Amino acid sequence: MAVIECKNVSIRYKTGDLQQIGLKDYIIKKVTHTYKVEEFWADRDITFSVDKGDMLGIVGTNGAGKSTLLKAVTGIMRPTKGSVYTDGKVAALLELASGFDPELTVRENTFLRGALLGYTKEFMERKYNEIIAFAELEEFQDYMFKQLSSGMKSRLAFSIACLVEPDILILDEVLSVGDEAFKEKSARRIKGILANGVTGVLISHSVQQIRDLCNKCLWLDHGKQVAFGPTSVICNAYSAFLFTPTDKRKLPETEEELLDVSNRFRIAWRIGERERAHPENFPYEIDRNEPEPARIQRLMKIVDGLSVEERRAIEDELDGTSKASE
Repeated sequence: MAVIECKNVSIRYKTGDLQQIGLKDYIIKKVTHTYKVEEFWADRDITFSVDKGDMLGIVGTNGAGKSTLLKAVTGIMRPTKGSVYTDGKVAALLELASGFDPELTVRENTFLRGALLGYTKEFMERKYNEIIAFAELEEFQDYMFKQLSSGMKSRLAFSIACLVEPDILILDEVLSVGDEAFKEKSARRIKGILANGVTGVLISHSVQQIRDLCNKCLWLDHGKQVAFGPTSVICNAYSAFLFTPTDKRKLPETEEELLDVSNRFRIAWRIGERERAHPENFPYEIDRNEPEPARIQRLMKIVDGLSVEERRAIEDELDGTSKASE
C-alpha cells in the first residue's frame, strides 16, 4: 500500500503588483478592472506513489518545481489541483538554517531548535551531548550562534533534525552540508534511519547521492513530470541530459526514448571506464584532461557508432556485473 501518493498534483502561484501600488490603488484598479494578476504553475500534473520503506529521489535542474512539490507532500502548501495522500507522521528537513537566534549561544540554540521541533526539555538534555558530538561543535558550545560559519550552523541543524523518528522523512538538499567527511557521516545517519523502515523523499543535485540512497526516482523539468521509475534508469537518462549542451538538450517524450537514452549512457560510461583503465587498448589517443561534458558526448557518439552485436556484448557484461553485485 502506498505511503505517499500524488495524483495529478498542480501548484499555481499568483503574482500581482499590490506591493508596489498599495491598498488604495489596489482597490481602484480592482474596481476599474486594471489590476494585473499573473499566474505561474510551479508544478503541473505530477503523479507518483511511494511504498513503505522506499526512498524516492527527485531530480531536475533549478526551477524544476522540486521544493514546491515537497511543500505539498509535507502539508505546508495545498495543491491547486490534484491530491496528495500521506500515511503516517511526516518529518521534513527543508530549511536547516531557520529557527535559530543569532544572539543566543550554540547551547541555547540547540534547546530552542529542539523546542520548535516539539521535543521536551528532558529529551533534549538526554540527547544534547550526542547532538553536539555529531555536529563536531564540542569546542563551540558557548559561542554566539552568529559567530559560527555557515557550515557549522548547518551541521548543528542537521544533527538536531536527525533526532526525529518519523514514518516519512522529507529531505531537501540537507545532505550537502559540511565537508566531504561530514557529508558521508550524514548519509550514514540517514541510511540508519531508513533501515528502520522509514519511507523517504530526497531532493539532491548530486546524481550519485540519488543513486546511492534511492530505489525510485522522479524527474521534473520546469514543473512538468518527465519520468518516474527505477533509480538507475532515470539517473542514467538524466545524466545524459545534463551532459548535453544546453542548446541541444531534448527531454525524452516516451518510455522507449527514456530507456534508449538511459542504456546508451550506461554503455558510454562503461566504455569510459575501460578507457581510463586500459587506454592502450584503444586505437586513439585519450586526453586525460578532457572536460567531463565533452568526454560524455564523445562516448555517446562512440556508442551510436557501435554495431548491434557490440552493444549487446557490453549490455550482457553490464547485466552480469549487476546480478553479481546483488
